Amino acid sequence: MRLLYKSRSKPSELIILEALQHRMQLSKADQQNLYNLTKGYEGELLFDSLLEKLECDNFLLNDLLLKTNNQTFQIDSLLITRDLIYVFEIKNFIGDFHYISDQILKKDNSEITNPLFQLFRTEALLRQLLQKLNFSTPIQSSVVFVNPEFVLYQAPSDKPFIFPNQLNRFIQKLNTNRAELLALHKRLAENFMSLHISENPYRHLPSYNYQQLRKGILCTACHSFSIEVNGRRCICTLCGNVEHIDSAIMRTINEYKLLFPNERITTNKIFDWCKIITSKKRIQRILKNNFKLVDVHRWVYYE
Repeated sequence: MRLLYKSRSKPSELIILEALQHRMQLSKADQQNLYNLTKGYEGELLFDSLLEKLECDNFLLNDLLLKTNNQTFQIDSLLITRDLIYVFEIKNFIGDFHYISDQILKKDNSEITNPLFQLFRTEALLRQLLQKLNFSTPIQSSVVFVNPEFVLYQAPSDKPFIFPNQLNRFIQKLNTNRAELLALHKRLAENFMSLHISENPYRHLPSYNYQQLRKGILCTACHSFSIEVNGRRCICTLCGNVEHIDSAIMRTINEYKLLFPNERITTNKIFDWCKIITSKKRIQRILKNNFKLVDVHRWVYYE
């Protein structure tokens, strides 16, 4: 039974890049980063769906960002059982690769970073952190390849790899463990959650400002700006999607807050940001109903 769960959420870096790609031209490097983050998140969600089959007692914590000895490290998934702590580095690679002398090569012989290097660093730092917390539970670390269209030729059998065709058997093996968790395991999980760093210091975002971003309301279905207002409805002329105007405005306000977290929210600013809304009173009503009104020396804004 899963007794404690730190759920996985979409990385803020990915959410911001998804918003920016529709409002500005991303560089090739930023486009590649967006693609990598998207594939990585999809792979993590796939692994999460597999772990839902777990029947053994466990604490599952996802997306942990921890720090010890002035070194920060990230864990995709951490599973606490009675006798072991499992650390999973999840990879959503697709295609044919070759393992040669600790190098992982694509078909064109271009090299990708061996995920074992990151895994071993993570394990070492986690072991140091456990020592500080006075826990001696052993660690078992693995790189998990989740994509069924991934093949790694010449992969050594002594490396801590879990391949797609081994995942179900791995889950079944975990489920043979019937040992119940103790209070100390809960305390360890709570320690991890309290030490988790919520803001990732390694985010790579392009520089942008308000003036350079395209204004308007995006369609929730096709992500185009082909929105027309018809009464209380926003209708996409490209795909036909229909959304209530209040919902569309609120969604666009939240996008503004995401992209400009340090900027004050005002009626005029949101009116300009939404672009196609002709009534400032409608925007003002939505802001009053959903945010706190702040009035400082005749300056009015919402938070």
